[in-house]
Amino acid sequence: MTEAIFFDDGLGLLAPLTDLRASFDIRTGALTNRERICRVFGLESASLIVPPRLEGLAVKRGPDVRGTRSEGAEEPVLHVNGRCALPHEEIVGLEPGQGAVEAGTGHLVAAVLLPSEFDAWSKGDSASVASVVELPAPALLSRPWHAISFRDRCIEIDLDLLAGTPTRELPPAVLGIGDAPLTIGVSAVIYPGVTLDLEHGPIVIAEHAVIRPGATIIGPVYVGPHSTVLERALIKPNTAIGPWCKVSGEVSGTIFQGYSNKGHEGFLGDSHIGEWVNLGAGTNNSNLLNTYSEVIAKAPGGGNERTGLTFLGAIIGDHVKTAIGSRIMTGSILQTGGMFAQSAAVSGTTPRFAWSTDAGLKSFRIDKFMETARAMMARRGQKPTAAYEGAVMSLGSRSEGW
Repeated sequence: MTEAIFFDDGLGLLAPLTDLRASFDIRTGALTNRERICRVFGLESASLIVPPRLEGLAVKRGPDVRGTRSEGAEEPVLHVNGRCALPHEEIVGLEPGQGAVEAGTGHLVAAVLLPSEFDAWSKGDSASVASVVELPAPALLSRPWHAISFRDRCIEIDLDLLAGTPTRELPPAVLGIGDAPLTIGVSAVIYPGVTLDLEHGPIVIAEHAVIRPGATIIGPVYVGPHSTVLERALIKPNTAIGPWCKVSGEVSGTIFQGYSNKGHEGFLGDSHIGEWVNLGAGTNNSNLLNTYSEVIAKAPGGGNERTGLTFLGAIIGDHVKTAIGSRIMTGSILQTGGMFAQSAAVSGTTPRFAWSTDAGLKSFRIDKFMETARAMMARRGQKPTAAYEGAVMSLGSRSEGW
């Protein structure tokens, strides 16, 4: 079986990660969930099944997308849950009518079904899946901090997948330490004075990436296409920088979805950063409680929960901005569109489109928000589509009245 249909079941409390993308497009390592599973199992993504509000966004995510429905298929096809970050071996061993579910929740991880059978299952007919195998929990992302829970294993898999490209010799005056694999894209630029530490894991520097003088990168790390690691940056293990980012300061165990800026000094650790985020100079986050205890966080739409993590920084949604000198407390979740210019530390779970200053908290006007979004996207040669603007407006209307 070479084809797979990825579906977003809309379950879990994953905001802000899924506010403006489907669950299979969350970057949980160097790759997104869909990219990783397709690469490991040699699958082609034939169709995407997403909630109606995301259809216009999902079809823009890659050339392998041929639609948002599985219409016309006459044979059973492997359906994979977009919330599945790890390529469980049981998935490719499934036969027609068989499925894999997450132990405890019963949520479908994958199944080989006809389109009509999948439609019946999605409407609550569990008989559509004749037999099931249970996968140990957690097998699926169900909370935003699971992007950190799955991070290390995902990055390990991804760097192994991406390390197949032959690496050229180190550029002059670049210091390489250790023996782990190093992959440098042919079009990447690495300036003199850079240190690449391969003692603890591999480093992959993608095409058109730039590593500026004095930067230190300690593997395992991924630097994505067209991203820039700025002068004197310290990039620590288990960091994955998506495409078109600019990163400086001290960054540890953090995933950048893409198109975001941390262009100045400041610490960022064990965090997930959405798209079109800009962190002002001196922005710092805490990733460890002073009691060294398990972090408790609150997923949007849910209550306080134990995360199972001792190290958890911030989950920062798309289009969030922070002012100079901002501080973000352990386990904070900054929802989509927030602007933070306050002297007190940001903590807890903030509302969407929050405009927070020392004068108080108010809602960012959506028309003004879109003006800012268009301006930032234009700086990367991007223009929001009508579908994208519609999705943002929909989020804004659902966030009114907080």
